[in-house]
Amino acid sequence: MRIVLLTLVLGSSLFYSCQSNSNNAEKIVEDQKENSWNPEEQELIALVEKLLIAAGNSDYQTLESIVSNKSNMGIAILRDGVSKNSVITISEFFETEKNRDGKRKPYYEPVNEYKILINKGQIAFVWADATLHKYGVPRTNNIDNFTLIKEDGEWKFINISFTNTALPEELQKFDIEVFAKSYAQVWCSQRPNFVSYFFAEDGVLQINNGLPAEGREAITKVAKSFMETFPDMVVSMDSLSTNKDKTTFHWTLTGTNSGINGTGNKVRISGYEEWLINDDGFIQESKGYFDEKEYTRQLESGTDK
Repeated sequence: MRIVLLTLVLGSSLFYSCQSNSNNAEKIVEDQKENSWNPEEQELIALVEKLLIAAGNSDYQTLESIVSNKSNMGIAILRDGVSKNSVITISEFFETEKNRDGKRKPYYEPVNEYKILINKGQIAFVWADATLHKYGVPRTNNIDNFTLIKEDGEWKFINISFTNTALPEELQKFDIEVFAKSYAQVWCSQRPNFVSYFFAEDGVLQINNGLPAEGREAITKVAKSFMETFPDMVVSMDSLSTNKDKTTFHWTLTGTNSGINGTGNKVRISGYEEWLINDDGFIQESKGYFDEKEYTRQLESGTDK
């Protein structure tokens, strides 16, 4: 049930507007954050986005830390005018998803618009209009409804409800920018196979002058080496540019070298990948570059920032 995975959002389902693209949707959310939301509302938005990223990355540890163990989930899947509804406890959801963990695939679910109501500073209702993407292609319109309550001074999700509606085929168009943001998200997942899913089955990843990693299994090993080095690794997309058939993805990696035999030092390094995207919308070839000398220095001595 890819729908459940995508919208692990408490008590709301994300709504997709056929009139807006992902860039416009993000601008709406940013404008709301900057012009409308007070600090407590911003805190709730950040928490919802944390939940959506964790759900897209199948990060159960993070999800369990922000969702009350007493929470319920309501699911309505709409297909061809027919609704399939269910209600389960959050513990049942986690158990089901963990049992099918090897079949999980990543997704990216940016929110287009929020509506928030806070009652006495103790109970909050968040409505989120979002679009679920897989590998840069919008797949479903999700309307997520979240109910949160203060527990020991911290907000926790106590109800997650959502509707999941497939988008018309004509709207399911590949978006390279969304693909790149999704790619950055999975590098933060501690699931190295999620990174390899963005490559063609015979895709190639080469970093600096290292040996090329050919095929998804080899690419998974490369991603795993970074994730083991930096258990708290975060990769952000800095910019994206396309010139003819080549796309350049600029990124920044931050993390703590706290893996096995780690130094415990903080690292912040930027670089880029040059992609060749195949006709199916996957990376056929990626050549990555970063300053290895500076990277090694930071591993040994930490970042100056």
